[in-house]
Amino acid sequence: MSVTAGRGGGLLVAGTTSDAGKSVVTAGICRWLVRKGVKVAPFKAQNMSLNSYVTREGAEIGRAQAMQAAAARVEPSALMNPVLLKPGGDRSSQVVLMGKPVGELSARGYHAGRQEQLFGTVTECLEELRRTHDAVICEGAGSPAEINLRRSDIVNMGIARAGRLPVVVVGDIDRGGVFASFFGTTALLSPEDQELIAGYIVNKFRGDVSLLEPGLDMLRDLTGRRTFGVLPFTHGLGIDEEDGLRVSLRGAVRESVVASPHGADVLRVAVCAVPLMSNFTDVDALAAEPGVVVRFVDRPEELADADLVVVPGTRGTVRALAWLRERGLADALARRAAEGRPVLGVCGGFQLLGERIEDEVESRAGVVEGLGLLPVRVRFAAEKTLARPVGTALGERVEGYEIHHGVADVHGGDEPFLDGCRVGAVWGTHWHGSLESDGFRRAFLRRVAQAAGRAFVPAPDTSFAALREEQLDRLGDLIEEHADTDALLRLIEDGVPAGAPFIPPGAP
Repeated sequence: MSVTAGRGGGLLVAGTTSDAGKSVVTAGICRWLVRKGVKVAPFKAQNMSLNSYVTREGAEIGRAQAMQAAAARVEPSALMNPVLLKPGGDRSSQVVLMGKPVGELSARGYHAGRQEQLFGTVTECLEELRRTHDAVICEGAGSPAEINLRRSDIVNMGIARAGRLPVVVVGDIDRGGVFASFFGTTALLSPEDQELIAGYIVNKFRGDVSLLEPGLDMLRDLTGRRTFGVLPFTHGLGIDEEDGLRVSLRGAVRESVVASPHGADVLRVAVCAVPLMSNFTDVDALAAEPGVVVRFVDRPEELADADLVVVPGTRGTVRALAWLRERGLADALARRAAEGRPVLGVCGGFQLLGERIEDEVESRAGVVEGLGLLPVRVRFAAEKTLARPVGTALGERVEGYEIHHGVADVHGGDEPFLDGCRVGAVWGTHWHGSLESDGFRRAFLRRVAQAAGRAFVPAPDTSFAALREEQLDRLGDLIEEHADTDALLRLIEDGVPAGAPFIPPGAP
């Protein structure tokens, strides 16, 4: 791939809406390019997500960018997601800059000035990636036509204009109105921004493409811009989600192996859908096991037939604790513990299972009584713990990552469990991602099945890493088989095409 000396090619994948498929398309392009021998990196200037990841250098970035880096077969870096916003409520977020938290800001405060102050950092990161890679595939956020936020935009047309990046807009046709969305998105941009819009990608199409082609021809006549591909609706293609209640691998694995348990029984896992739930991707590895059925729940009666209940991470431990009590889930968890029925708490879920929480950082609620199911006292520290620990549990090697302000004082228990403990059938740890370690996951599920009285046997050959690679290859196949890859390669290599017409009215 020939590129300008000292500066790799680039592309921005924007979307008509949130969840149009930007993350999937970006990952797919990265995997397609790396299979062609192109040194490629993903980039998202600003991400808003409660699902995050810790890089080897101890930086916190969005999990979607970590998975896109895996698609590109490069090590994740803070350069790939310099600004991460972690919502702490409806109106405020923790701002993570270059992998480290720098404070809490309201949405108004962020868009009123702080965002523009970060623009220099964002452009420097993009340029560093372009100096060290043949191509950088950037992902936008929401829609580039958010006209109320355009002046402070650093993730869509702001970064595209700064880097002279051609832009491809993805639209989800399964929602309907994709032609209006493509046209309206383009027509609401200023002439300078419209100049960068190279064309469109239709996502999640069902049916006969020949029936769509007249519309694509009309769209080209109306906008002067081509469509670079029509991607079919395919189950199980989501990568680690930014927000929402999807289990990213569950769909893909369910179609192939989960319907046939290895043993006589299935194992039912209920995940408490606590407020501000974070890194719920932890349960993907459970869902990858043949015979394990995972569902999210928010009522106590939904715990009755569960063989394992998972209390996941949360950005609001005290708030989640109150929510569990209000809904009767706290009492249901206590009954499970008394009956010796398995419960697993991860990170914030581990903290609220303890005796006491002292929080002057996250909720500023002071001392709050926990559920008292584990001999743990938690104090929230101002400095966030970001780590990639390695250890042993249940006789198996375990790798994980930590993202938390809470410092746990474990003063008892039947046995240690990673950095936490076990009491009876209640387990707790700060470690995210531990269940991705195959041997440990199987050992843990055997213990759960024994406690639950289920004739469930973990499959001996399930490799979570291999399943993830298969999924990323499927994303690459999607681009290679259903997009005009020659045209995309020219776009990445040559930059913004000349001569695209202005579509009135433009930005108001």
